Amino acid sequence: MTSDRDPIQVLIREFRRLPGIGPKSAQRLVFYLLKEPDETSNRLAEAIRGLKTSLQLCSQCSNITDTNPCRLCRDPSRDLKTICVVEEPFNVLSIEKSGGYRGLYHVLHGVISPINGIGPEDLKVKNLLERLADGKVEEIIVATNPTADGEATALYLAHLIKPLGVRMSRIASGIPVGSDIEYADSLTLSTALSGRRAL
Repeated sequence: MTSDRDPIQVLIREFRRLPGIGPKSAQRLVFYLLKEPDETSNRLAEAIRGLKTSLQLCSQCSNITDTNPCRLCRDPSRDLKTICVVEEPFNVLSIEKSGGYRGLYHVLHGVISPINGIGPEDLKVKNLLERLADGKVEEIIVATNPTADGEATALYLAHLIKPLGVRMSRIASGIPVGSDIEYADSLTLSTALSGRRAL
């Protein structure tokens, strides 16, 4: 019988808390690390520590970055008149991989979800409105996931932003309803962005 404080069981339990890692995968990871030289475990531990200590939110777009502002906000070749609003930082990576968008981003860090107790005040909406104050942004592309919460968030943003005279659009179909942007391939994302529709 193994103890709850057994280092192997503790690490298996911690790996299982990660998304997509089941009991067998967690066990394989632990035994892989046991076989590897100490440097492998040390590098992994240092990388995890560095992830939490060296990263911050970009003061402009709220994306996760190690420099402030982030490299996308600092890039002079980006279209400063367009902002693509996404739910999570990994959505920025997915859209960037598509190669079909050259504007700026704004990360909400979630969606409005009353059932989960998440309201507009829990998202980075205020920061987005502050970015529109100088009147330089001409279009907001809402690229929230095509779920009920994603659609509700898109409509809420349209209600706030349209009166400011900023053109609003929503990414087009091409991404199946009920799925996540994270899992869409580059061609689907590129088509969805180029065929966006007004809100």
